[in-house]
Parts: sequence; structure tokens; C-alpha cells
Amino acid sequence: MSKIEGLIAKLCPSGVEFKELGELGSFYGGLSGKSKNDFSDGNAKFITYMNIFSNISVDTNVEHFVKVSDGENQNRVQYGDVLFTGSSETPDECGMSSVLTKKVTEPLYLNSFSFGFRLNDGNVLLPEFSKYLFRDEQVRKQIARTASGVTRFNISKKRFAKIKIPLPPLAVQEEILTILNNFTELETELETRRKQYEYYRSELLAFKNGGARWTTLGEIGIIIRGNGLQKKDFVESGVGCIHYGQIYTYYGTFAYKTKSFVSKEFAKKLKKAERGDLVIATTSENIEDVCKAVAWLGDEAIAISGDALIFRHEQNPKYLSYFFQTPIFFDQKKKYATGTKVTRVSGGNLKKFKIPLPSLKEQDRIVAILDKFDALVNDISIGLPAELSARRLQYEYYRGKLLTFNKYVH
Repeated sequence: MSKIEGLIAKLCPSGVEFKELGELGSFYGGLSGKSKNDFSDGNAKFITYMNIFSNISVDTNVEHFVKVSDGENQNRVQYGDVLFTGSSETPDECGMSSVLTKKVTEPLYLNSFSFGFRLNDGNVLLPEFSKYLFRDEQVRKQIARTASGVTRFNISKKRFAKIKIPLPPLAVQEEILTILNNFTELETELETRRKQYEYYRSELLAFKNGGARWTTLGEIGIIIRGNGLQKKDFVESGVGCIHYGQIYTYYGTFAYKTKSFVSKEFAKKLKKAERGDLVIATTSENIEDVCKAVAWLGDEAIAISGDALIFRHEQNPKYLSYFFQTPIFFDQKKKYATGTKVTRVSGGNLKKFKIPLPSLKEQDRIVAILDKFDALVNDISIGLPAELSARRLQYEYYRGKLLTFNKYVH
């Protein structure tokens, strides 16, 4: 008998109690009543949608700020709160969770596209245990059923409150944590390497000591707006296509194959990206995702959706796509983005973005360096990502086993 089995036999021999979230705590919303200007010169930190989506524990090294006045009625995030994304393009990606597992001394707020859950009794669930519990497949299936929509899915808070979770004794939670934390150490190491890579990429493309002329995107290429394509138009095979939402949920810096297809007949009506073009998402609920780009390197022309732009040029496409990921580019997004609920950058404004442009030979050299770094931290077939991929399969298997409990029946 394992230690966990022994603890369960001793502390809850008749099973573990399950309760609805609505019985255990309350929900609260994110920031309200904010304009674009409130985010350009802020005095308080807030947690973004992508912070929640990408991390089971909230990344408290926050660099996003919002203006919050004294006495303003806004909800603050507290230690132990479980944060959820409120919507997504698929029900399976709705309600992704992240838990504040660190105690913070300064005010911390939540973006308006997410919501928080706070336990009435903070001693019922350990925050570190919650981060695993709400990402487990059994709870994720319940969360997916609370979402509804057509092109975009939104969480129903009423249905969300009916989600049932297990409440094992704290000693059992602690033992489960010990096992699962061992599985996540490698992921922490990978994230450290990824941040090192992002820093190096930003330094390399800043050209602080010269070596590149600065110009605008409008001077070096043309912009073509996508049209007409929606997810309902996807078919099993045909002409490759990229929907704008896939650029920030599926694609990386470059791609040779598409995830989706449209029929040959329908493709005749759509704008096409050719080899070497950049495909750029122009809108999102989050400014981080606006103007994300993927360099299309496949041999065949592909169809592009509305809310996406094609940037046609004569530069190294990977070089441009890498630059789109730098802080310099992000600062320009903040300058030219419009909208509050949904953020956009128009094709006209995109033309104004400035970019350092070294010679094509130097672009090729930089791309060769960044490709190696990118592979080391992102390619699941080699190095640390390959080991992490194998470890994740083990982790997901054991997490499912460890978080499955017999229900206590009154």
C-alpha cells in the first residue's frame, strides 16, 4: 500500500466528499470601466488572460499595469484565488485556470476577460493542490460543459457554480503535491531557458550599437487584408488555410504546413498568402496576441481569414517574424492598438511600425542563431522539450490517478 492509499484508508475510509463550487466560495469579475488610456500609464499591476492560460500558477513577475485611483471599486486578487479565462474559440479552451500560490504585498488586479473564484474557507484546499486539481481532465470536462457559443464560446457562471470538486484531507493533498511537484521541476527549468532565450533574442534584435537602418513596414512591403474565412468553413482536406485565431493559439514563428483546410472551390474567393509572406493576426481580446505573426514557408499558396493581414516583402521572413516577438515591437503595439473590449491594429497603423533592417546576409545570420535557440526551447523532438514531452505524458497519467477519489455518500 502506498503512502497516499494509507492516508486515504486512515483519514477518509468511506470516500472523499465532493462539493459544488457555489457551496465552497464566490466568484468575482475582472477590471471594469477601463479605457485604453488607463493601460498606457498605469500604477497597479494586473494579471493578463495569457498569464492565466499559460500558467497553472500565476506568474507574479507582472509587467502589465493599469491606472487604479484611490477608493476605486475594483476586485483585488488574493492568495489562494483560482483565476479562470472567461472565453475562447473552442469550449475545450474555456475556463483555463491559474492559482495565485504566492503571497503578494502590493495590490494585484485581474483583466476584464477573466474571473476569479475565492473559497469561503481557505483551509479547505491548499493553493498548490488547487493548481493541479482545476487543470485535471475530470474537472476540465466539467468546465467545458459550462461554455456555449458559435464562433466564440463563453462561460456560464451559473453552470460553473455547479461544478463538483473533491475535498480530500489536507494531509492527502500534501502527499499528492510532493509527487506532482517532482514532475514539474523540469518544466520550470525549461521556462527559465525560454526566458533566457527571449532576453537574448530581444538584445540581438535591438541593434543598440548600430548595424541596421530603421525603417517602417510600409516602406518595405505591402499589406493585403484577408477575407471571408470562418472556422465553420474548415474541411478535412483541400487548400491549406490559416484562421487569425490560430496564429496565437497554434502557430509559432514559422510554418510549412497548415492545421486547417478549405475546399478548392471556396478557396477561389479568398485572399492567399504565398511562400515568404507573413500572416498577421490583427485582433484579439488581449494586446499580447494582436499583431502576432507566422512566416508562411510552404510551397503552396494558402487562404487567409478576415481579421488577418498578409505582409508581402523581400526580406528574410523569419527575421521579420522574430522581430514581431520583441519588446520593441510590443511597445509599438501599445501605441497603435485601438479598442477596449477587443483590441485591434489596422493595416494603416501597421505600416507605421518601425523595424531595424540590416543587410539580407546579416538577417540570414541572425535567423540561423535564433533558429538554434528556438529549437532548444520549443522543438519537442530534441533536447529538453523532448524530455519534457515524455515527462508530461507520465505526469498527466499520474495526475489523473492521484486526483481520482471514491465519493463519500452520505
